[in-house]
Amino acid sequence: MKKVLSLVLPLSLMVGCAPSSFFAVDNAQAEPVRNGFEKSSMYQSNPNGMKQFSVSQQMAGKNVTHYVQSIMQDMVANLKHVNEKTPVAVTSFVFLDKEFDKGSLLGNQLAESFIHELHAFGIPVVDFKTTDYIRVTPEGDFVFSRDFLELSDDHPFLYVLGGTLVNHQGGVMVNARVVGLRSKSVVGSAQGFLPQNVVNALQDGAAYDGIRIERAN
Repeated sequence: MKKVLSLVLPLSLMVGCAPSSFFAVDNAQAEPVRNGFEKSSMYQSNPNGMKQFSVSQQMAGKNVTHYVQSIMQDMVANLKHVNEKTPVAVTSFVFLDKEFDKGSLLGNQLAESFIHELHAFGIPVVDFKTTDYIRVTPEGDFVFSRDFLELSDDHPFLYVLGGTLVNHQGGVMVNARVVGLRSKSVVGSAQGFLPQNVVNALQDGAAYDGIRIERAN
């Protein structure tokens, strides 16, 4: 009987302490971020250069956006001449070993994610694919276009964010940079790596009878 009691008592103490420890960690992560620059310091507190997520979020898996956050943090650390008064445009990322006028779902999604990250950091972003009107059709109502004849040629941005992609063993290497349109000078750069499972998770809709026949490179 004495041996049984000696085992039960330490176990009850461990169970009693567990909730307190869990809630202490949860409260420590609840501090709000007030602006993009405080967001930068939060990234730096994480050795992986990314936001801390709850257990449930981590179980849901990471997508392209999570890795773009890390790349953006590295770029902000060395970005020059770009601030809240210098609008930036974002273009599609292209594969380094292909023609630079050939896009992909991955390259376009990277551009969309960087638009969000720039805006979150307080840097104004010009979406040059926005037309001057809304086109109403039976299929939907649209304001964006890839037809240059429908777009304005007068924009205030002097810097553009873009980059290249390289297929690598186990994933895709991302080379991002901000370039001045007039000087062609690189004023900020960063690199990152997308695991292959994250790249494969992108769906481009090209399927036949439910079987994938094409996937983003």
